Parts: sequence; C-alpha cells; structure tokens
Amino acid sequence: MNEKQYILAVPNFSEGRRKDVVESIVDAVRNIEGARLVSYEPEHDFNRTVVTLIGEPGPIKEALLALAGKSYELINMEEQQGTHPRIGAQDTLPIFPFKNITLDECKALAEEIGEEVFKRYEVPVFFSGANARNEERKALSFIRKGQYEGLKLVAHTDERKPDIGPAALHPTAGATIVSADLEGLTAYNVFLATENLDVAKAIAKGVRGPSGGFSTIRAVGIKFPEREGTVVSMNMFDCGATPLYRAYNFVRDEAARYGVAVTGSEIVGPVKLDYLLNSLEYYLGLENLRKEQILETHLMK
Repeated sequence: MNEKQYILAVPNFSEGRRKDVVESIVDAVRNIEGARLVSYEPEHDFNRTVVTLIGEPGPIKEALLALAGKSYELINMEEQQGTHPRIGAQDTLPIFPFKNITLDECKALAEEIGEEVFKRYEVPVFFSGANARNEERKALSFIRKGQYEGLKLVAHTDERKPDIGPAALHPTAGATIVSADLEGLTAYNVFLATENLDVAKAIAKGVRGPSGGFSTIRAVGIKFPEREGTVVSMNMFDCGATPLYRAYNFVRDEAARYGVAVTGSEIVGPVKLDYLLNSLEYYLGLENLRKEQILETHLMK
C-alpha cells in the first residue's frame, strides 16, 4: 500500500495590517480537503503575513493557487508599503518535502504551480531555490533587489525579467516567486533592551551570511512599534546546520559588546521538533537523546 505524500508550504503575501484583508485571503485556504492550515502570522511592521500549510500535493497546489488569487484581488502593490522586502501581492509560494516525497517531486510540482499562476492570473513568475534558472536566482535577495518599485523599472532586461510571463510586472499584483527546496525557513526574533536601532542593525549585519555571518541566515535589525526595545529578526534556512541556540548565543554575545541585554526571543510560526531538540540537547548537555523518548511523538504516528 502506497503511503500518502505530504508537502510543507510556507507562502507569504504582502499584507499584515488590514485585518479584514488578511482574514479574507486566509479564508481561501481554510476548507480545502487534503490541505491543513497550520497557522498564519500577520506582521504589522513588515506588512506581510506568513502562512503555513501541510497537505497532499494536489490539494496543496490548489490551496496555493487560491491563496495567490485572493492576494492579487485584494492587494495593490502601487499602494502597499512595509519594511519587509517584496516584489508582489503574493510574494512567495515555496514548497518543501515533508513526508514520503522527494525534492525532485516537489520541484516538478513547483513548475506546475508557476505555470498555473500565470495561466490563471497573468501574474509573472520567478523561479527560485531548487527551481532557479541560474545560480543568482537561487537567492530571494537577488530576485527582490530593488523590491517592487525597483524591479518594475528593470524587469524588461535579460538579467531581471521573469521566468514565466512578459518582461514586465503586473500593474497591481507585481510578480510571484515560486520555489521548491529541501528545507523551509524558520523565522526567529531576538529582542534587545535598547531603543538604538543602529545596535540592532550592526548585530544583524554580523549574523547574516552575505556580510560575514552564518551562510544559512538572513537578518535585519528593526523596531516593532508595539513593544519596547529593538529586534534582530532572522530567517534561518537550515536549523540543523545552524541551530537556534547558536544564533541566539551569537546575538547575545554581540549585544554584550554594546552593553545591551537580550530580553528574550520568539519563534514566529511553526517549527520542526528536531530544531527544538537540538537546542534542548545543547543547553542541558544531554547525551543520546532520542525523539522517541518524547511521549507525544508516539501520538503523532
């Protein structure tokens, strides 16, 4: 008997402030059989929402297309503003192998999703991750360079034109990045007891890969208006190779140089159990910890 295949999808759309719009977009994926809405995380300052879905390949494809369609309908990139880099109303549609499915199968599904996005909605598509057409486009930062406002000025050039669709952006929806990859990102924030944003930015520069830090981390220093202090906000692309505790310790040690305390941290959205266990092993000095020792894992089966 063939075992069911499951995919993890972590799309984000460019709205995190208008609650009615966020709810309307997320409603598009609430009741799709075979695709479970795990969570959605609106972020006011970033003005984006990250959605987490788990499901079988077919339903996940339909869920992502429904989500994108609603985002294109309700978000106008000519008006949208926020601190998070973005190029479109439905900024990304990334998928990852979760259970009983290979990366190659996810790559093939991502190609189908990209083709269907343009066919249904006439929104141009960039492929990234394992689906990237060249080495540069494997990185979201390259595709997003200049963001929506800058990209629409250069989308006609060979270097920056979309992979599917005309060499231009959609006039209100922009473009969407579609990808498959082996690991999804974990969003992780570390809070600093300082209002000096320059300190947070300096630490973020030290932690992120392109400026000399961890190759699997991208980071920014920002201020969340709703809370005191500043934040080093990280996208961690491989918490197996670069565990959460290592990023936390790095930020804490860098902050100490400025006489600044770390007041806490948070994981935004779901996280794999393994990524919590490796931090538990580190801080408790545990030897030979097995996942099977955690009773709740037997319920999962």
